[in-house]
Amino acid sequence: MQIILLCIIMQHFKNLADMHRFSGFPMPENPLFSVYRCTKTCMLGGREFTSDFYMIGFKKLKSGMVMYGRTKYDHDNGSMIFVKPRQIIEFQSVEFEEDAFIIFIHEDFLNGHALHNEMAKYAFFDYEANEALHLSPKEEEIVWDLFFKIDAEYRSNTDEYSRDIILAHIDSMLKYSQRFYKRQFINRADLSGKTVSKFNDALAAYFKKGLLVTQGLPTVAALASQLNLSSRYLSDLLKQETGKTAMELIHIYLVSEAKNRLMQNDQNVSEIAYELGFENLPYFSRLFKKETGISPNQFKKQLMN
Repeated sequence: MQIILLCIIMQHFKNLADMHRFSGFPMPENPLFSVYRCTKTCMLGGREFTSDFYMIGFKKLKSGMVMYGRTKYDHDNGSMIFVKPRQIIEFQSVEFEEDAFIIFIHEDFLNGHALHNEMAKYAFFDYEANEALHLSPKEEEIVWDLFFKIDAEYRSNTDEYSRDIILAHIDSMLKYSQRFYKRQFINRADLSGKTVSKFNDALAAYFKKGLLVTQGLPTVAALASQLNLSSRYLSDLLKQETGKTAMELIHIYLVSEAKNRLMQNDQNVSEIAYELGFENLPYFSRLFKKETGISPNQFKKQLMN
């Protein structure tokens, strides 16, 4: 019997022309930057793909599916999604309730511009699809106003100011999006319960199950997965609620547990550090001193005195 193996290679778009051609869009005005406004149906392929560009989209879905990261797009309200280069994304038979837009920014379009280094600070490019930004009517007006300015510049005759003007508007859109996400974190906290409580519960469960010994120190990614959130979204939520990131809260929890064990038993510092998942004793000591102001040995001596 002959066995035939089919190897499906994921589509990857290196240039905007191929993306536009594949999606049935008009050819881009600029080889490294394009915008497309959808009024009814906007098809971006029928299977997973990756690309070399950032994508910023606003949409209200009537039907179809958008997926990226590990989750399906939450389309209850008008929402924005942000996709970074080489992130897997999938659009299937997407139809919109109202106008929508998508902006494509090839990473080379940012070279030599201040925004190139700024992109990393916009954590929402690492969020999952179900963590999309849900806009209020007033926020929609602001985003659409910026889009129309970007679109007008995109379709004008290119000169030495074009790229800077476009990227200035893109930067404004990203800054507004960051502000709107903070509003969303606050508004949704009452609906979903305090994230920090769920996070601490997940940390406590990690200790109770003895995972420190088998899996080592808890990671933000592992705890975020338990809460069905992306690492960046979880950290931003916690930062909004507590002023501290997920990693900082993990460190605080670990030091608190270390203090508790130092007070309760006769184990030495290295034994406690190992039980808490620290294979590197100097790292544990530095972390403990950072949180308490003294070393674990000094802490133990104070207890004895």
